Amino acid sequence: MDIDGISFATTDWSTVPVTEHKGEKGTAYWRTCQFGPIRVRMVEYSPGYLADHWCSKGHILLCLEGELHTELKDGRHFVLKPGVSYQVADNAEAHRSSAPIGAKLFVVD
Repeated sequence: MDIDGISFATTDWSTVPVTEHKGEKGTAYWRTCQFGPIRVRMVEYSPGYLADHWCSKGHILLCLEGELHTELKDGRHFVLKPGVSYQVADNAEAHRSSAPIGAKLFVVD
């Protein structure tokens, strides 16, 4: 990946507007910044969150708080706790997230 055309800047995530995304259960709250083709998000899942879809988008994701459960369509299951990340390519392995106790994530895609 080449990161081009982005000048140095800082992001105060508390000032980035929040958008709500309802899951099958619970809600995801996104703060999103776009840097050229790169989307960067701070995401918070409410306790009990369950995504309403299988995602095929590639991500690099870091769990900051709480606990993220990630299920792959092939049946594998992973639990991310603070300080643990995952990475997956576009269209590589469909995945779905849940957050039984809630979670806060930093996501680059």
